[in-house]
Amino acid sequence: MIYFFIAAAVFLLYALYENLFMLTVRREKLSSGGIRIVHLSDLHKKCFGRENSRLCRKVRAEKPDIIIFSGDLVSRDIKKMKIAEKTLSELCRIAPVYMIYGNHEQSIYMEMKGELEAMFARNDQIMLKNQHTAVNIRGRELKIYGLLEKYEVYKKNGGYRDLDVIDKAYLEELLGKCPEGEVLLIAHNPFFGEAYAEWGAEYTFSGHAHGGIVRLFGVAMLSPERKFFPKNAKGVYDFGGRKLLVSAGLGKLRLFCPPEIVVYEI
Repeated sequence: MIYFFIAAAVFLLYALYENLFMLTVRREKLSSGGIRIVHLSDLHKKCFGRENSRLCRKVRAEKPDIIIFSGDLVSRDIKKMKIAEKTLSELCRIAPVYMIYGNHEQSIYMEMKGELEAMFARNDQIMLKNQHTAVNIRGRELKIYGLLEKYEVYKKNGGYRDLDVIDKAYLEELLGKCPEGEVLLIAHNPFFGEAYAEWGAEYTFSGHAHGGIVRLFGVAMLSPERKFFPKNAKGVYDFGGRKLLVSAGLGKLRLFCPPEIVVYEI
C-alpha cells in the first residue's frame, strides 16, 4: 500500500511540475534553406513568468526570422487583455508575427469581442483572416495564408456531433486557388491535413489539439472535441511531400505532453 501512495505522490508532483513550470523547445530541421520559424499556439490563460517574460525570452533566444501563432492566444472567457497584449507586443519586437484566429477567438464572449479587436489594432502582428501576404527572407519569397474557417468545424448546435469538414473546395472558396511558389498556410485545426496538402500548401502550421491533452507512449488520447485518439495531434506529418506541422501548444491542462515552443528550419 505504501508503494501506491509513493507512486501517487510522484505522479501528482510530476503533473504539477508539467503544468506549472515546464516549457520545452522542440526543433525540427525540415530543409537546409536556413529560414528559422518559431511556431506558437494555444496559449489561452497560461503565463510563463511575469507577463510571459520567460516565454518571450526563450523565443528571442531562438533568433527567429518570423513567428507564426496558429490561434488561441486567449481563451473565450478571458476578462482582461493585459497579459495577452503584453505578450503579443513583446513577440512583435522579436520578429514579424503572423497569426490567425483559433476557435476561442471566434467564440470569445460578446462583451470582450471589441477589446480583442482593439488589442490587435494596437499591435503590429499580421492577422490573416482568409487573407495572404508575402515576405522575402534572404532571397526567398514565402507566401503566407491564414485560414478563418466556419466555427461549425469545432462545435455545432452546442455539441460535437456531425461537425462540418474542411476540404479542398472549401479552402478554394475561402482562400482562392493555391499559387505557385513556397506557400505557408496557418490553419488552427490539424484534423484536415490531407485537405491542406491537396489545396497545395507546402507547410501548414496548426495547433488546437493540445497534443492530445494526455499522451501515453507518444499516443494522443483525447481531443478538445471529446474524441479519443485524435489524429495529427502533435508533430510533423507528411502528405505526399507536403508537411503538416502541429504544435502541442502552451496552455490548458495536460499530462505527459509538456507545453512547447516549436522551431522549424525550412
